[in-house]
Amino acid sequence: MFSGLNNFIKYILPKRLFYRALIIVAAPTIILQIIITIVFYDSIWIKANKNITRSLVNQLKTIEEVYKNDNKNLDFFTDSYKNNFNFEIGIKQDIFPNNTGERKFSPMDRSLRRELKSVFGNDNYWFNTSKFKNAVEIKIRSGNNVIEFLVPKEMVSTSSVRLFVLWTTLPSLVLIIVALIFLKNQTKPLVKLAKAAERFGKGDYVNDFRASGSQEIRKAAFEFDRMAKRINRHLNQRAEMLSGISHDLRTPLTRLKLQLAMLKQKDVSDKMSKDIDEMEKMLNDYLHFAKTQAQETTSEIDLIYLLNSLKNEFNDKNLSLDYNDSNIKINGRPIALKRSFENIIQNGLTYGEKVEINAHKGNKFIVVLIEDDGPGIPEDQYKNVFKPFFRLDKSRSLNKSGVGLGLAIVEDVINSHGGNIQLSKSKYSGLQVKISLPF
Repeated sequence: MFSGLNNFIKYILPKRLFYRALIIVAAPTIILQIIITIVFYDSIWIKANKNITRSLVNQLKTIEEVYKNDNKNLDFFTDSYKNNFNFEIGIKQDIFPNNTGERKFSPMDRSLRRELKSVFGNDNYWFNTSKFKNAVEIKIRSGNNVIEFLVPKEMVSTSSVRLFVLWTTLPSLVLIIVALIFLKNQTKPLVKLAKAAERFGKGDYVNDFRASGSQEIRKAAFEFDRMAKRINRHLNQRAEMLSGISHDLRTPLTRLKLQLAMLKQKDVSDKMSKDIDEMEKMLNDYLHFAKTQAQETTSEIDLIYLLNSLKNEFNDKNLSLDYNDSNIKINGRPIALKRSFENIIQNGLTYGEKVEINAHKGNKFIVVLIEDDGPGIPEDQYKNVFKPFFRLDKSRSLNKSGVGLGLAIVEDVINSHGGNIQLSKSKYSGLQVKISLPF
């Protein structure tokens, strides 16, 4: 039960820190104002209104009794009330009105009706609180006559309730606005830190990040900056090491090639030359991997232009490109993305006869489908081909001439751009590579 309630509360609560903090600040203020308003309305305003209304009704009862028992001094009495209490009193032999002028949901009308009913009884009174702006009209049945009263509204209901609501609501609004400003300033450094972490996770080098905000946020931002620099330093060292080893190994391989060219035994020379060529291909793969780890700034990329340039570079009639929108732009590292698409297209052309590229723009992602009619890859090997140094030796050896870094590099580049890559069977019974990139 409590688990379900907890999940429901988590579902209805806002997900962003700014709005959660706003609830923490604003909710107690609003609840406090509601409690104060209810207590004031129940214990102060209603009681004060009741006493004022009861006093007025008692005065009306006094005037009626004077009218019944002392008609001689009636004019003097009514004039005194008019001068001292601002009453308008009239006595007429008139028909008592049948229609009611009461408002059902008005606290003033309910209080006045309750007191008049308890003093004069049913069907002996009539009043209207909405006919005049600053006065209340009251009629009392006294024998065959009707006594009409026009009394100020201040004698029926207190006017301080509006001031009370104003002075309780206005400060609350001011406090909430001030809280909004401070919360915005406090959450802004967290948003900047989250965006910097997202950029770093996509492979972008964050060099312009500055810590700001409270001491705890500054410390988290400072540690993030140190961590990012350590990771960048480690990646650069690894790339430099691979690049250095690859370059150093090329020199002895070149000397071996020259020595083999001078050998008279051509059969031995040809076999050793093939081994050296394979070693050179391995070194080129290492260099390619090292280049993908090198620093490259993020920029806006026209994806259709990039794919068209690759199509022109391959200059193969069996390579086709189709898209639903010519204006597809993303933020990323152009050289790394180009090498990734180039690697997949090259594999398709190497092991198949036809390669089809289809790019379409969705709601949040750009999807690029690269399909070929080659032998494909066994379904149980889809995950393994993305592992570094894994070489597929069965139906389709994507890396038979390399060291197994091609698709590992592609997956690393795509994931660093916030996207994903999936393999499946194509409509030509070959391999389909589905690449999704956010924009």
